[in-house]
Amino acid sequence: MAHHLWDPIKREADDRNGMPADVGDALCADGLLRTEGPHARDTVRRRLASWSTLHRWRGLEGPFASPALRSPLRLAVRASGRPRRRKSERAVTRDILDRLTGTCRSDGLVDLRDLVILMAAFGSGGRRRSEIAGLRLEQLRDDPPVLADAADPISTPPPCLSVRLGRTKTSEVDDDAKARMIGPPAAALKGCIACASIARGPAFRAIDGWGTLEDRALSPQSVNLIVKAAAPPPGWTRGSSRRMGCAWAI
Repeated sequence: MAHHLWDPIKREADDRNGMPADVGDALCADGLLRTEGPHARDTVRRRLASWSTLHRWRGLEGPFASPALRSPLRLAVRASGRPRRRKSERAVTRDILDRLTGTCRSDGLVDLRDLVILMAAFGSGGRRRSEIAGLRLEQLRDDPPVLADAADPISTPPPCLSVRLGRTKTSEVDDDAKARMIGPPAAALKGCIACASIARGPAFRAIDGWGTLEDRALSPQSVNLIVKAAAPPPGWTRGSSRRMGCAWAI
């Protein structure tokens, strides 16, 4: 923790802040240390979790759950002046989403599913491909509609869906993460489920070459290929990706 969360400004005034220089040089020389730091707070938590798991696999007891470690970690994280950075330098914005959805035709169940995947992933706050691929009807719940315009009480309320995500990659062990879809994404998802006559199980399913809806869910890699097919490189059309056996054949 001392090495990962040290403060560069304080280090200039006090070389005792962080890992001692001779220790850091020795670790670098042995190939055990690749970067000088300081590191992000999430990196510290992730590495501590990995070391804790490795200890358990080897039948060893470590100090990872003890207050003597957790309390200093919380204090060090709070004292860390490292600002939170944007998770993605090229995040998908509304204009990009419009261009992606514009490549989806509307002449079949495959195109409808792919369009809804893009809208649901964006409309629920930005989901990982594994979360989209693993989405099940049991996770969806109709919420009371919200006003489209708070200043107009008689405005038509758009549909609202609550999505229970459970434990995600960035949540704590006991967290039950939730997301909400309002308006066109929620309406599109409900329409796709109704069109495919899905009563339970995976919301996004594989479709074979004859247009038959299968019982199995899409794989995360399939979702990845669907997004790439919606934003192909020059010279690569959506039809060519279909002939190559893209997402819906996996």
